[in-house]
Amino acid sequence: QVQLVESGGGLVQAGGSLRLSCAASGSILSINVMGWYRQAPGQQRELVATITSGGSTNYADSVKGRFTISRDNAKNTAYLQMNSLKPEDTAVYYCNGRVDIFDGWRRRDGLDYWGKGTLVTVSS
Repeated sequence: QVQLVESGGGLVQAGGSLRLSCAASGSILSINVMGWYRQAPGQQRELVATITSGGSTNYADSVKGRFTISRDNAKNTAYLQMNSLKPEDTAVYYCNGRVDIFDGWRRRDGLDYWGKGTLVTVSS
């Protein structure tokens, strides 16, 4: 019904930058909230940043001042600009969307979808 596809991950040295993208597709009426989460090996998945359709943002304390989340509503795409990267930022980064959709002729609201993730590796 809805697909979220992340891109932009890779290997970068500490202090460098990466820009992640998340493209949503499907029978989407609206995406109320988009967010980025990350999961390191053996760790719980944790929130990195979220952004509402109106542009309100929320960040984990560990990334404030370094990461910026944004979205292009016309393209159903979210971005995560990551600057001053640290080795502890190494993780698989997942895109999340809280979505209102059309299922056939039926509207369904507030459904949660996840992408498959993109790997970010920060070397020291």
